[in-house]
Amino acid sequence: MTDDADADFRALMEKITRDRGFRCLSYKDKCLRRRVGVRMRAKGTDSYREYAGILDTDQQEYDRLHRVLTINVTKFFRNRDAYAVLEQRVIPQLWDRSGTKLRVWSAGCATGEEAYSVAILMHAHARAAGALDRLDHVSIVGTDIDGHVVADAKSGLYPDGALGDTPDRLRADYFPAVGGLRAMLPEVKRMVTFQCADLLQAPPPFERAELILCRNVIIYFERDAQEALFREFHRVLAPGGFLVLGKVETLLGEIRSLFSPVNARERIFRKL
Repeated sequence: MTDDADADFRALMEKITRDRGFRCLSYKDKCLRRRVGVRMRAKGTDSYREYAGILDTDQQEYDRLHRVLTINVTKFFRNRDAYAVLEQRVIPQLWDRSGTKLRVWSAGCATGEEAYSVAILMHAHARAAGALDRLDHVSIVGTDIDGHVVADAKSGLYPDGALGDTPDRLRADYFPAVGGLRAMLPEVKRMVTFQCADLLQAPPPFERAELILCRNVIIYFERDAQEALFREFHRVLAPGGFLVLGKVETLLGEIRSLFSPVNARERIFRKL
């Protein structure tokens, strides 16, 4: 890439940050270039400067670019092995804690499947324990930077394809069919709320959480942004609280001394 093209790319990133509040320069450069390139080819240009001009006059294209940049790929019980560890080891430990509140943060929740998946496991555990009344004290919040996907998450309606990794025993109990879609069981849906928030800027939904899931999000950030987020997660987590990352993500540098592995293969850690 020429120096001029590189400067034009940086100018485009700064423009998006100003216009949309999306902190592009905290994300990995290679990822941004690839995703912006998809939209540029769709608009028939290979010039960052020309594409910036297109964004000035085409708000629908700006919306499409924003959705591409915010990376919304998920499904229920994605990576089932991680959810098996949550079900068998993490949730029972959280459930047995003293106190009345159990707070869960799904950070970078996209269309909400992760937050609802944890809610389903909580509900199933409470039902098996004969303690459904305790669910009134469970608070699960999903946050994402993209307002469009947050709106989808709030609806609680999903196509069958979103359930591809869902265990059969849970699919039958928790996903009634509604008009050709699958709806979240109302008892589960009311356990979860969603907020539009930027992980790099907005305050967390809780000042204290027992479980934080941030899977397949950190990988897209530059090192400084990753370290800042890990320190914030550690601050927010209650003593002995759990942090769940994506399969290709891990703790960095000095941050590793702040957590102990619960299941290193599934990237599940506990605050020290």
